[in-house]
Amino acid sequence: MVLMSPILTPLFSVLGIMLLGSLTQKLRVLPSDTDQVLNQYVYYIAFPAIMLFALAQTPIEEILQWGFIAGYSLAMLLTYLLVAVTSLLINKNRSDIAAVRALNTTFGNTAFIGIPLLLMMFPGQQSAFAAAAIASLLSVVVFAIVLVTLELYQGEKQQSALLTITQSLQQNPIVIGSSIGVILSALQIQMFDALSMMIKQIGMSSSPCALFAIGMVLSKARGTNQHGHTNKINQLIELSWINLCKLIIQPLLAYILLSAFSIEGDYLSMGVILASLPTAASVYLLAQRYQVKAQISALAIMLGTLLSILTLPIVDTLLNTH
Repeated sequence: MVLMSPILTPLFSVLGIMLLGSLTQKLRVLPSDTDQVLNQYVYYIAFPAIMLFALAQTPIEEILQWGFIAGYSLAMLLTYLLVAVTSLLINKNRSDIAAVRALNTTFGNTAFIGIPLLLMMFPGQQSAFAAAAIASLLSVVVFAIVLVTLELYQGEKQQSALLTITQSLQQNPIVIGSSIGVILSALQIQMFDALSMMIKQIGMSSSPCALFAIGMVLSKARGTNQHGHTNKINQLIELSWINLCKLIIQPLLAYILLSAFSIEGDYLSMGVILASLPTAASVYLLAQRYQVKAQISALAIMLGTLLSILTLPIVDTLLNTH
């Protein structure tokens, strides 16, 4: 039965931490900017640390899963193009709106939800770290492209798009931490035990802190959500389209394309599950910063997270029966 899917236990654990963050924000137990502090800690310190540790401990052949990288990337790309082109047909010449809508349908929470979820589903498997790390890095690339698109549209960047994207990736702490981990893995360099333990301990704090912060962010977003009645139908259509693409179309494409690249077993399951995750809260933060579809992004994240309680067990059950 779908309701008995083993994915529900880790999923409810993840959602429970997010709910605790939401309740804490609603009850004002902590300062109002706690979510920002936690997000900065996770983004600049904890998550780069866990990426570094996980990749450094993973054999390089486990990291360089070219079939996995190609299949997952193409699934993201096709979903992105589908939504972006559709958006441009509806809102002509609004590349900023198209970029944010497309990011909502491709940038899943592979880091802050994906890593703890896969670790609970595949205990003791280093490949869970590797799969989530690869998916997270690919998501970072898409995020950088959308960031540049928004800056170019609003006239904040005068240099070439390619140079801006390159600089953005070079300065990204997640990319830096991951790169160090890959280099250590490739050169088979073992870190000192004390240093390795320190990095691991810092990195392991990334998931609970991030999930707690996501709950606080979503609570804030909900509190600022006020729409007129005339907008409800268009809003519902847009939210349905976004979550249809994120929770159904992208994982379906991931399954087809990963299978086409001969990915099977746990890696296939991990790739499809990662593609099935709801939109990351980072999308709302970016949309809010540039004032482009911020409320829709917040609602899409909240709705997608709730819907994932139904869709993820279905995806997990289908994977286990094929």
